[in-house]
Amino acid sequence: MKQHELPAEAGPIGVFDSGYGGLTILEKIQQQLPEYDYIYLGDNARTPYGTRSFDVVYKYTLECVIKLFEMGCHLIILACNTASAKALRSIQQRDLPVLDPERRVLGVIRPTVEAIGSLTHSRHVGLLATSGTVQSQSYPLEIRKLYKDIVVTAEACPMWVPLIENNEHNSEGADYFVHKNLNELLATDPDIDTIMLGCTHYPLLIDKIRQNIPSGIQVISQGELIAASLADYLKRHPEIDLKCTKNKSTRYYTTESTEKFTTSASIFLKENIHAEHIDPE
Repeated sequence: MKQHELPAEAGPIGVFDSGYGGLTILEKIQQQLPEYDYIYLGDNARTPYGTRSFDVVYKYTLECVIKLFEMGCHLIILACNTASAKALRSIQQRDLPVLDPERRVLGVIRPTVEAIGSLTHSRHVGLLATSGTVQSQSYPLEIRKLYKDIVVTAEACPMWVPLIENNEHNSEGADYFVHKNLNELLATDPDIDTIMLGCTHYPLLIDKIRQNIPSGIQVISQGELIAASLADYLKRHPEIDLKCTKNKSTRYYTTESTEKFTTSASIFLKENIHAEHIDPE
């Protein structure tokens, strides 16, 4: 790996996603920790990550992590389930010791899994996610480490992200695919009492999801869990907290067209933001 000059002074918290879904995580983090500075980086030019190989997701994610480090971030949240599943462990174990062992990269899978144990009573949990996250087996593997009695049934929902990113999540087409995927999930395991949304886009479909499941089943969205976990992490690691600036600012970067990013981001944030273009390589 080539050497990178990384700034030593304190900087923003980095939030990375392959596309727009991480904005749902950023929004909840900002609500929980409004005093901090943030940089959001969406690798929109190379999305989706969900259908790509482990090696490609790792390569792309590492490039964006290094870019955020170069922009001053000492702490980065991979607000992308696919990146968390396919790249996080390699980056933590292989790359951070070389780049800077004092910097941190955290994912979204572990905090979600940690919360599940206290939420399910039947010990049967459903997972809705992209094909890449389902194939990675990351959620069942992490859950098994903590809760050996929980049964996880996963359902890949390949049409959900395109529907959301094309602003079709309120359409009849979205109704069809949500109904189809949930029927398949619950037919596989009728004892499910808790469903995890294992993709950061999916909160935009949460009302439709709830309309298509029995009232006794709860749906877990990641945003609040990740925000609470990050707040706890910063309390437990004051040495990292000191490296995070606190001016209540947020900057947005995309590897794609800034106009396209601004238009699509408004679907997730319900507000207009200004984005800048960046090349991750």
